[in-house]
Amino acid sequence: MIAALGYVRHRAPGVALCAIIALAAYGLEAVEARLAGYPYIAALVIAILLGIAIRAIRTPSERYRPGITFSGKFLLEFAIVLLGASLSPHGLAGLGGALIATIASVVAVALTVSFAIGRLCGLSWRMALLVACGNSICGNSAIAAVAPVIGADSRDITVSIAFTAILGVVLVLTLPLLAPLLGLSFTQYGVVAGLTVYAVPQVLAATVPISTASVQIGTLVKLVRVLMMGPMVLLISLGMNIAGRRQPTDASGAAPRPAPRRTFWHFVPWFIVGFVVLAGLRAVGVIPSGAIAWLSTTANILAVVAMAALGLDVDLGAVRRASGPVTLTVTLSLAALLALSLGTVFLLGIL
Repeated sequence: MIAALGYVRHRAPGVALCAIIALAAYGLEAVEARLAGYPYIAALVIAILLGIAIRAIRTPSERYRPGITFSGKFLLEFAIVLLGASLSPHGLAGLGGALIATIASVVAVALTVSFAIGRLCGLSWRMALLVACGNSICGNSAIAAVAPVIGADSRDITVSIAFTAILGVVLVLTLPLLAPLLGLSFTQYGVVAGLTVYAVPQVLAATVPISTASVQIGTLVKLVRVLMMGPMVLLISLGMNIAGRRQPTDASGAAPRPAPRRTFWHFVPWFIVGFVVLAGLRAVGVIPSGAIAWLSTTANILAVVAMAALGLDVDLGAVRRASGPVTLTVTLSLAALLALSLGTVFLLGIL
């Protein structure tokens, strides 16, 4: 009991800060809806912007760090699990097997193109591969999974993650503009968001302003894309062994430590399993219809709190300090991924 109280007390300040930002985001959304008749910028996006602004003005002290980390990780993952209950089986049936089979191809092509861009821009093969994996699959999670396999150093990891955080936010803010600009349907936009946006929670922020159907389809496409992380890490590991690549030795010349052992949960995060389980329970009618709206609302509230935490984690200074080749590589890779996603939608004739 004492340990549990200590756990809560340790995280309470950071969670409270994120909750206050979330409340402010909901308040601004309400003001926006009152003045404009419709909240064009959703609370999820407002929470990210407020978090970034607060971090830019003054970085929260270490007292808040545990709660911010908890909000940006666990609360966010739990929100994704709850979102599974709102997934309509009828809407998913319209996706078709061709799209599911295409996602793996999109990931493979995006990974190859992004890696090539990095090398052409002068990045080391390790840095180019980190950027390519983060860009093509799921941002920070993919970078963290691949880094020990290829022996990436801490600076490359830090810069890759920093750019993923910044461009992820930029993508969330700008991608919804494509829907009216290109005349995309709710389904088309959901597929594009799922194929393009870096992280699962960012798909929520990018699709909520468009429609519920876009949220459901975008989340499903993104989760399938995340599942590609396991095969990708396995193939990279095999490629490293075949090519005879080895991790660099440390400053003392000592042999490198072996990469940590990977378990099932490194490749298939628990929240994806939870999402699939709840979606399955919804499909077979186990979840009462009256509970679906409640679960969806709870998921949205937790996601807004988590978005505030993600905004507080964005270090604008790290991006400013990054080199030009990294900036160019990440930007061009993102543009290529977006073009590939749009091409997939139109080539498959998704309506």
